[in-house]
Amino acid sequence: MDDSTRGFDIVHRVGILTDSPDKVYDAITTIEGLAGWWTDDTTGDPDVGGVIAFRFPPGGFDMRVDELDQGKHVRWRVVDGPAEWIDTTVDWTLRQDGEYTIVMFKHEGWREPVEFMHHCSTKWATYLMSLKSLVETGTGAPAPRDVHVAFPD
Repeated sequence: MDDSTRGFDIVHRVGILTDSPDKVYDAITTIEGLAGWWTDDTTGDPDVGGVIAFRFPPGGFDMRVDELDQGKHVRWRVVDGPAEWIDTTVDWTLRQDGEYTIVMFKHEGWREPVEFMHHCSTKWATYLMSLKSLVETGTGAPAPRDVHVAFPD
């Protein structure tokens, strides 16, 4: 989408204590890594052009892997799931800053800032903290053991 039709974005920044972006990159580009911080029920093909299926107790979505740049960048496009998510993109930019890998996260292209977008922003924040915990301690809090912010989550 060009900037005039892009819509609204969820954005977050988190620093993860690790000596290399590669540990974070692996956690967001492998099925095992994703299942360690986002949802236990993660399946699919994590290579460029592949589709990853993420399932949660209330439902789920499928994301096509559009870009992978080792240790630097990951981009997915939502191809199935809630109507508000279809054709949005999830973008991860990683960079090292001293002892921390800085994660610049965007879930972009929402058509309008509906209440569900606000909920998803909060949930993304909790999952980013789960990612941080996984990389720093070896244990994340993926669904269904995640932080619940509403019912249903």
